[in-house]
Amino acid sequence: MKKGRPRVDTEAVNLRLPREMLQALDDRRKLEDDLPSRPEMIRRLLAKALAEPEG
Repeated sequence: MKKGRPRVDTEAVNLRLPREMLQALDDRRKLEDDLPSRPEMIRRLLAKALAEPEG
């Protein structure tokens, strides 16, 4: 998987998160084999959440 910002058909999203959420994000990143950046981890988590059926 490529690291860094996706280059095509994207749009920036500026987001502020509470420190507790950032810590949880960093803890989750450390569970990945490749230690993704914060933006990449957010992309992965968002893709996973959007792929799940609503319920």
